[in-house]
Amino acid sequence: MLSAALIYWTLHGISPTEVAHRLSEADPLLFTAATFCATAIFALRARRWMTILEPVAGRLSLRPLWRATAVGMMVNNVVPARAGEIARAYALTKATPVPFSTSLASLAVDRLFDAIVLLLLAATALLDPALSTTETLAGRPLGSFATGAGTLVLILLIALYSLVFFPGQLLRLFELFARRVSPIVEERGRRVLETFVQGLSVLRQPGRFVAVFGWTLAHWLVNALGFWLSFKAVGIAAPFSAALFLQAFIALGTAVPALPGFFGVFEYMSVQGLAIYGVSQQQAATWAIGYHLFSFIPITLIGAYYFAQLGVKLRDLQPASEAAA
Repeated sequence: MLSAALIYWTLHGISPTEVAHRLSEADPLLFTAATFCATAIFALRARRWMTILEPVAGRLSLRPLWRATAVGMMVNNVVPARAGEIARAYALTKATPVPFSTSLASLAVDRLFDAIVLLLLAATALLDPALSTTETLAGRPLGSFATGAGTLVLILLIALYSLVFFPGQLLRLFELFARRVSPIVEERGRRVLETFVQGLSVLRQPGRFVAVFGWTLAHWLVNALGFWLSFKAVGIAAPFSAALFLQAFIALGTAVPALPGFFGVFEYMSVQGLAIYGVSQQQAATWAIGYHLFSFIPITLIGAYYFAQLGVKLRDLQPASEAAA
C-alpha cells in the first residue's frame, strides 16, 4: 500500500508521454555506462563478502559468492520485504560448505558496512560548497544532517567494537533483560547475538577491516558514478556530490517494507532528494524511472539464470526463512 501510494504521489501531475519523450532523447552511451556501473557493484559486493567470510569460512572462490549475490538481488526485485537476503545466504549454502547461520550473520556485517560508508559519503556531500547553506531538509539545515550522520557512524563503530571485544559481558546483560520477558526470547536472542558476534570476526584484524571498508567504498563510489552518468544522460546538471547524497537518501527509504524492486519508494525518494539540488519533479521522475528500469533488468536476468541453475524454487526459501527467525 505504501509503495502504491508513493508511486501515485510521485507521478501525479506528470505526463507519461513527456517522460517517455525525455527518455527517448537521453544519451544512450551515458545510460549504457550507468547501467554497467549499476550491475558492476554486485561483483564488488561479492568480493567484499569474500573478505567478510574469510575469518570464519576460509578463502572462498569468488564465483559462488557472485552467483549468490546475483540471486539475492533478483529475489529482492521480484519478492517483497527484502527476501533476497535470505535467498542470498541460502544460495551460498547450497554452493559451498558455509553454514546458513554463518552466511546470514555475515550479511548483517555486510549491511552495517554499507550504513557506515553511506552515512560518511552523505555527510561529505552535504558539506559540498556547491550546495547552498540555506537549503533545508525536513525543516532543518543540511549541515545539521551532516553532523548527525558523522555522529551516528561513530556510535555504530563504538557499538560494533564493544560487541567484538566484550561479547561475554554484553551477552550476559542481554540475558538479564530477556529472562524477564521469556525464556524463549532469551534463548533465541542469545543464539542470534552469538552468531552475529561470530560474523564480526572481520573487525578483530585492522587490515581486514580496512579491506572490507575499501571494497564498500569502491561499491558506493561506483554506484554514485552510475547515478551521476545517468543524471547527465537526461540533462540533469547536478554535481557528483548530489549522487553521493541521493544514494544514501534512497537507501534510507528502501529500508522500509515495499513492493518488489523498491518501486514507488525509489521514485519518491529520488524526486525528494533531487529537489534539494533544484531539479524539477518532472525531470527527477524521468531520471528515477529510467535509471530504475535500466538498472533493474540486467541483475534480475543474471540472478534468474543462476537461480534456475540451483534447481530450487522460491517456495524452497520458506524453510530457510523460518530457520533464521
